[in-house]
Amino acid sequence: MSWTQFFFYVFAGLSLLCALMVVTRRNAVHSAIFLIITFFFMAAVFVILKAELLAAVQVLVYAGGVVSLMLYVIMLVKAEEASQVKQNLGQIAIAAFIALLLALQVGSIVYLYFAQKPAGKAAVEALKYGGNTEGIGALLYTKYLFPFEVASVLLLAAMVGAIVLAKNRLER
Repeated sequence: MSWTQFFFYVFAGLSLLCALMVVTRRNAVHSAIFLIITFFFMAAVFVILKAELLAAVQVLVYAGGVVSLMLYVIMLVKAEEASQVKQNLGQIAIAAFIALLLALQVGSIVYLYFAQKPAGKAAVEALKYGGNTEGIGALLYTKYLFPFEVASVLLLAAMVGAIVLAKNRLER
């Protein structure tokens, strides 16, 4: 096992551990902090995989922008009141069942991916365009243009919805 593989497994494991801490903490601010740490570990994984652009986007956009926005929302809705809501046994059982289904789905996707495609196929395809950043840009604006535009419209709709909800709340 090389040092690269060792650090990949260390950062991937720490990322999974912090992601688990995100969903198990009762305090929303602690969850957001663990989410930031998860994003940094994922950025380290991207650097090891030689995807420096994705690592920079991970840190700047997600750890910097999205989580800070989430923290503002947490402070706005008074997370202390939301964390005092008690869960009953039925909700916990349904959540555990959905988590099991999600784990089975992710496991099947990972199994099918490694069974059908050789590892590194995306990296080889990106090298055809001249490198990592150029490959992502070329693929994003050619082959994946429609999903990119759909995602941008959905994000715009979510932003407009959040503004409308916040405006209605402030007017009360």
